[in-house]
Amino acid sequence: MPVTQQHVSSAMPMGANLTANGATFRVWAPRARSVHVVGQFGGTGDWQANDDNRLARHESGYWAGFVAGACDGDQYKFYVVGEAWRSYKRDPYARELTSNPPYPISNCIIRDPSSYDWQDYDWSPPAFNDLIVYQFHVGTYAGLDPRNRVGTFLDALDRIDHWRSLGINVIEPLPISEFNSPRSLGYDGSDLFSPEMDYTLEGDEVDPYLTKVNALFSRYRKRTVTKQRLAIPINQLKVFIDLCHLEGMAVILDVVYNHAGYQIGGQEESLWFFDWEHGPDKNQSLYFTDREHTGPVFALWKQEVRQFLIDNARFYFDEYHVDGLRYDQVSVIVSENSGSGWRFCQDCTSTLRTHRPERPNIAEYWPVDPWVPKPSNEGGAGFDAAWTDGIRTSVRDAVAAASRGRNASVDLGRVAGALGMHGFGGKWRGVQYVESHDEVYRDRGQRIARLGDPSNPRSWYARSRARVATGIVLAAPGVPMLFMGQEFLEDKQWADDPSHHPDLLLHWAGLNGSDRHMSDHLRFVSDLVRLRRALVALRGDGLRIIVADDYNRVLAFQRWVEGEGRDVVVVASLNEDTLNGYRVGMPWAGIWREVFNSDAYDHFPNPLVAGNGGAVHASVTGYHGMSAAADLTIPANGLLIFAGS
Repeated sequence: MPVTQQHVSSAMPMGANLTANGATFRVWAPRARSVHVVGQFGGTGDWQANDDNRLARHESGYWAGFVAGACDGDQYKFYVVGEAWRSYKRDPYARELTSNPPYPISNCIIRDPSSYDWQDYDWSPPAFNDLIVYQFHVGTYAGLDPRNRVGTFLDALDRIDHWRSLGINVIEPLPISEFNSPRSLGYDGSDLFSPEMDYTLEGDEVDPYLTKVNALFSRYRKRTVTKQRLAIPINQLKVFIDLCHLEGMAVILDVVYNHAGYQIGGQEESLWFFDWEHGPDKNQSLYFTDREHTGPVFALWKQEVRQFLIDNARFYFDEYHVDGLRYDQVSVIVSENSGSGWRFCQDCTSTLRTHRPERPNIAEYWPVDPWVPKPSNEGGAGFDAAWTDGIRTSVRDAVAAASRGRNASVDLGRVAGALGMHGFGGKWRGVQYVESHDEVYRDRGQRIARLGDPSNPRSWYARSRARVATGIVLAAPGVPMLFMGQEFLEDKQWADDPSHHPDLLLHWAGLNGSDRHMSDHLRFVSDLVRLRRALVALRGDGLRIIVADDYNRVLAFQRWVEGEGRDVVVVASLNEDTLNGYRVGMPWAGIWREVFNSDAYDHFPNPLVAGNGGAVHASVTGYHGMSAAADLTIPANGLLIFAGS
């Protein structure tokens, strides 16, 4: 069908967008000689570039046109003629790609954003300081057998009751945009607007999932979804997010704007040499610099490239209803782009905050820089929060040191210092964790249980030290984050390619009764998550270190919300023996209820639990610089939480 300039304006969106009786197409290719849109439109195939399907060039190197009769589901590509080369190109803004033909020669698919009827209209995401994040990898988390087929968005719904029972309120999948192969961590994205098509299903493949999906919608008296709608691949991600919202869980996506997948440099149809100023033997990419960080680095000094990435972030907010973004390696964005990288961060966070202020933007930045989560109008990068490594490294090191025996030196003073997150402003701006996709990947660090006892990650030493480590994360200031399997004492590293590493799959079967310790640990984490959500002091910014006793391996700290009056005291021990009559300073004299005792969860309910009978009385005799004190029984490798009455 011929391309016209009907419905075309400088304000029209990028990519392919349905409009009255057809679709508009807009793409940036400033050095191209001509750009054509080819495809199968309204039942008519037109895959050869010619004068009829040539887009018109507009100012600043944008090309645009309108194709009458183009419909939802039609396939298309751009055909770009450059100075020394010409070829088909995938639309950088394509919402969906075909599986036949397969990636990397996929066709793009025109999709109507309104083809999915959202049902989360009364959803409100949790406040920033209430977030409890759960990070997982879609491809290996669930599914009939992830060794033979990657898990999908619909497979992940098998775990939605697990998440609800766990009590977390934020799901954070590793990156889900299209990448080169079915097996990947996700940090090598190539087509940022299309979800990973291997995480989706087509046609009759959705039949086994339809009943499950609609049972979940019916649980909340919502409309069921038809097979026709569920079989649209991008709708499966939308269904997943919609159901998470109905279950009370926000969804934060992990986005990668510091680099793209290394493989796109060798793909003729990728955005690498998009407008073909030179042939593939010349390094003159339109979107990228000549530098790499596990893949080509985006050229953020170009306003159009910055806008491309900002458009992608806003796209996820608008079309997928995501509740926030976690930005991978912002430090690379800044270091590889000089001043333009910092300016991109400010432009992006300012745009999104104006658009959706209730949705957090979270940065990963190493080394930690307190300017990253400062407002852009104060010179900061404008992120709401940032990952921190203080608790991660200090707690992991403390647990590893404790595993070397009762006489080994354990540095709890370093843990105490990490709790303060000095320079961050609000302490809720720091994301705290001891396991993530990076730390416990197959050739990197060990799970916390194995750090606790390298010789036997199911021993009492491993179990109890893992409880202390996870307990500190969930009782600390900031946004706590758990990594998949941490909640049920998974002791193996993980891998994104279980077909080659079948021994690194999550041991879900252990929760079916074959591993008592896993069930006990899951109960421990679930109860502590609920306690954090119930006690406002554990979500506040108030923090005072009471004692960091390296000799006895005891750490105690006070948590509160100013003016609220219901303070808590957290006591953690990595001592291999129970401490009786250990005096700890308390904020005031009177009764302090023992609302949590980790020792109760070893062979739950532990008939030999060491504790304080449900409460202690703090005397007026001050200690540790506090106005009162209490003599405590602190269980070996234990965590206690006391609430003031």
